[in-house]
Amino acid sequence: MEPLRVAVVLGSVRNGRFGERVGEWVHKTLLDADVDVELVDLAGLTIPRTMDAHPDVAAFAGRIGRADAVVVVTPEYNHSYPGPLKTALDAVRDEWHAKPVGFVSYGGMAGGLRAVEALRPVFAELHTVTVRETVSLHNPWGPAADPEVDYPGTPETAALHRLLRQLLWWARALRQARTAEPYPA
Repeated sequence: MEPLRVAVVLGSVRNGRFGERVGEWVHKTLLDADVDVELVDLAGLTIPRTMDAHPDVAAFAGRIGRADAVVVVTPEYNHSYPGPLKTALDAVRDEWHAKPVGFVSYGGMAGGLRAVEALRPVFAELHTVTVRETVSLHNPWGPAADPEVDYPGTPETAALHRLLRQLLWWARALRQARTAEPYPA
């Protein structure tokens, strides 16, 4: 059987964002698990608000379509998730169907959890399955700024492994189901 394919979507496009470091951590962890992983950085794409035919929209849709599962790395902005992430999610439709989605969030004291809770109903409407386990990084820029600190540490890494076990289980099950019968959206 082909290895599972996971797209890791970086939801922030701001300059100086912390998401790149988090995305690289998730990417490396998936590579270590022998998963075919693609880092999808929204900062490198132009997805117009009108969602007209655009090469970056088609490229993003293709990357989501090829994936068996998706991990969304998102910060929490104003008790929710970034606007460019919403635009990207809305630019794709059928490619989301019957795919599992996991979340790695970061932010202040809430660790990005409000962004994740705002994303769950959006992904339900896109016909995905969101996994229960979530990785939440609370005030990560403090420890991460110190090169002497191993960050993310053991608790965060254990949480990521729990998330990925669930995500990859769903990825295998849903890939098999999509192969056996088209999703009835």
